[in-house]
Amino acid sequence: MRDITLHINNNTTATCVPNVFIDDLMPDANGEYVKIYLYLLRCMNSAEGFSMSKIADRLDHTEKDIRRALKYWEKKQVLKLEYDDNDQLVGICFLDSSLAMPGSAPAVSTVLTAPVVTAVPEVPAVPAEADAAQKIPARHPSYTQDDLQQFQQHEAHRDLLYIIERYIGHPLSYNDIESIMYWHQTLDLSADLIEYLVESCVDNGHKSIRYMEKVALNWHASSIRTVSEAKQATGAYSRTYFGVMKAFGISNRNLIDYERALIDKWTNNYHFSLDIISEACKRTIQATNQPSFQYADSILENWYKNQVHQAEDIAMLDQIYRKNKVPAGRTAVSAKAVSGNRFNNFPQRSYNYDQLEKQLLNSSIQ
Repeated sequence: MRDITLHINNNTTATCVPNVFIDDLMPDANGEYVKIYLYLLRCMNSAEGFSMSKIADRLDHTEKDIRRALKYWEKKQVLKLEYDDNDQLVGICFLDSSLAMPGSAPAVSTVLTAPVVTAVPEVPAVPAEADAAQKIPARHPSYTQDDLQQFQQHEAHRDLLYIIERYIGHPLSYNDIESIMYWHQTLDLSADLIEYLVESCVDNGHKSIRYMEKVALNWHASSIRTVSEAKQATGAYSRTYFGVMKAFGISNRNLIDYERALIDKWTNNYHFSLDIISEACKRTIQATNQPSFQYADSILENWYKNQVHQAEDIAMLDQIYRKNKVPAGRTAVSAKAVSGNRFNNFPQRSYNYDQLEKQLLNSSIQ
């Protein structure tokens, strides 16, 4: 078969895409991530202002989708995300295309930069209750080079780091190794548990060490110390997540971090079972005709304050509510109806019906 020649018959302006991106990165990337990256390149040649909301509207995505794609390409060393002192995203810098190749030197392009509207911070995936927070030890500010070398020289740790690199798909940085040391030494997670943590996060589409640390903190606060305990907790969370999605009728998307954080609060803080949470979701749909996590949270918060532990407690609360509400409503309506009736605004006469009856009888006899 003969080769096909590609050519163009006009002088339309074009956006250059690095060959390394097309040859090595694009085949394995999510199609939506590729679309977002290409549009970012297009924005570099545009005089229009750039913001997360604009690109989300242009590509019919959510801002969360855009941030997820940016983090993916940052891990692939295609671009670098720049943050301010408050950890808010303020800029994107495209890196030299050679950075995507294994073993390349970290050189940053000096011409490709773009301002970005402040991003919404993620909701922490750690328990919010005070006693759980007290279980989380303060993080060491840093480890020395000797500490890192000593940690990596241990055979079990060296194998663990190698396995993690294979899972996340790129070499671990200095900060990454610091985080793993923190999980192992301060949070007291074993090497096997850390390996399972990384595996489960990657399987769920999260390759960020920062995200994994949130899970590690959650497990430490929940006193999870073995793989079997982690599997049991993970299975329970998954059943709860899917149960809430089913109760709300959510089938065309995954839960976002804010929604997961609320579900974690309902299970970890309030200790509600799935049937109680599902009942709150059902009542939310009946009241709002949409899956409102905020509305369901208000219901569950009220039940928690009233010490609801099982379905019978909910039925009792409903009975008390109806008993207190109906008589008060009727009394109010009756009083209003009587006082507002213009025919009652004069002195009422009293009659002796026995006397009237006698008078009627006497008149009839006569």
